[in-house]
Amino acid sequence: MTYKHVLITGGASGIGFGMAEGFANAGYRVTVSDINEQALSEAVNRLSSDYDVPVSSLTLDVTDSAQMASAPDRVGAPVDVLVNNAGIQFVSALEAFPEDRWRLIVDILLTGPAMLTKAFLPSMYEGNFGRIINVGSIHSLIASPYKSAYVAAKHGLLGFSKTIALETAEHDITINTLCPSYVKTPLVENQIAAQAENHGISHDEVINNIMLKPMPKKAFVELDELAETALFLSSPSAKNITAQAIAIDGGWTAH
Repeated sequence: MTYKHVLITGGASGIGFGMAEGFANAGYRVTVSDINEQALSEAVNRLSSDYDVPVSSLTLDVTDSAQMASAPDRVGAPVDVLVNNAGIQFVSALEAFPEDRWRLIVDILLTGPAMLTKAFLPSMYEGNFGRIINVGSIHSLIASPYKSAYVAAKHGLLGFSKTIALETAEHDITINTLCPSYVKTPLVENQIAAQAENHGISHDEVINNIMLKPMPKKAFVELDELAETALFLSSPSAKNITAQAIAIDGGWTAH
């Protein structure tokens, strides 16, 4: 049996693992990559036990140029869908923002997706098929205080995607960016604590007065919403959807 093959970075937890479950459930061969080898092993074991599809792992540091360049050879099969999801966050006023942390965020959130896309494009050109899905954020479209590096990198992802969409337009290759508002993941849980400290307010006040307040629907985005959107973008029906920022924001950007 021939399976479409998806590679998901930062796939051992949070949004990445939710994506992996969605693609596995849809019958894709899934390669999960992550820098955390223990979490990666646990994720692959869970996927293998829950879904009847090939599942493999790829230890990958998206700040390591050599690891990214060698990724196509190490995955062992052409990748049809690349999901650039790996990410970190750091919340601080700019004057207190450590420069090394600022550069690391941009490296992981913007340079990493660019270099990994660069690595996989040749095989996509060869097969005349590819779907590149960047996991952006509501912060690809709007800004929030104390997140200068994250917002800058996520905004940059949209410009990168538009450029690659033009470069790949003669092929059946698309590149789009998912822009969800807050998804209840460990990364967001950490943001809640950091925001509470920076603003001097409680955990619940961060959720209700900062995170959900701009969303008319007043609800966190669910993991399956992201997975199903990514699956649609990966389908032949979406061959003319490219260079787009797909807002999954509960109406936030309607204001």
